[in-house]
This record gives sequence, structure tokens and C-alpha cells, in this order.
Amino acid sequence: MKESNEQILVSRLLQKEEAAWKELFEVHSGSLTYVCSRYIIDRDSVNDVLQNSFIQMFRSIDSFEFRGNGSLKAWITRIVVNESLKHIKQNVDFNIIADDSEIPDIQHEDEPDLEEISQQEIMNMIHTLPDGYRMVFNLFVFEEKSHREIAEILGIAENSSASQFHRAKSMLARKIKEHKISKTAQYE
Repeated sequence: MKESNEQILVSRLLQKEEAAWKELFEVHSGSLTYVCSRYIIDRDSVNDVLQNSFIQMFRSIDSFEFRGNGSLKAWITRIVVNESLKHIKQNVDFNIIADDSEIPDIQHEDEPDLEEISQQEIMNMIHTLPDGYRMVFNLFVFEEKSHREIAEILGIAENSSASQFHRAKSMLARKIKEHKISKTAQYE
């Protein structure tokens, strides 16, 4: 059976071939920047986290196990997410709500209509969420982590993870609704 391009790249990475690392960076740096920017807003911090992520990839490539096409991308994405979370936790300004009673109630909103809203506009709205909400939302929606896994990662109660996710979703629904109203008003 013929080796895939990803298998060949992994073999070259395991041999610490410099051109392979450059290729990995060129192919994946854009999508990894996007992943990182879901968690971290500051551009300089995003670049720092990406640099640390690539260093971590280089140091731990020997532990990577190829499990089929897509496994390399999943592995490097997981490293970027972990490095992003590590950066956020080390940031003294970061404040995650660990106790559910600290979270104000937000009325339940209907699922928002995402038509005519660009992906970039939605990402900008996600960036405006409080840190804890944004992290829980990203881990649940994009990384497909369970609330139990999120609770373990962030060191919070499982019900706090679920509450923060639902409140983040409500805040986003409200922001989308307000955005649509403001767009409609511009055209009237």
C-alpha cells in the first residue's frame, strides 16, 4: 500500500528534517493561528503561543503515533489548544468563574439565525465573550470536549462548565440578534 503524503511528512519530521518542519509550518500555520486566536485575542500573544507550540511539537514528535490521515493535524491542533490554555492560565488578568453561583442569569434566547453573518463576524463576537465563557464555548464547540473534560482541563465544576457554555451561547445569540437589527437599520 502506498504511503500518504501525511505519512511521508511524519517520517521526515521524525528524522528531524529541517525542510519537513518548514513544510509543516507553511501548510498548517494559518489554520493553527486561527485555532489559537479563538482562545487568545492579543496578536503578539498568539504569535508567542504558536512559537511555543511548534517548539513543543518538535520536542515531542517522537511520541506522535500515526493513526491515519488527519491524525497529524489533530495532534498539532491539540498542542496549540493546550499551549493556548496554558498561556491563558498563566496570564494574571485571566479570570474564570469557578463557582456557578457567581454567574448572573441570562434569559434563554432562541437559536440565532446565522444567515448573512460572516464567519469572521461570528469569531469577532466570540472574542468579546468573557475569558471563561470563551474558553468553555471553544472547548465544547470546536474541540468537541464534554463538560466533564472541560471541567478537568479548567479546574472547575462540571455544572459550571455547562452553565458557562449556555450563558456564552445566550450572549452570542443576543449579539447576533443585535448585529442583525443594526444591519437592518442601516438599510432602512
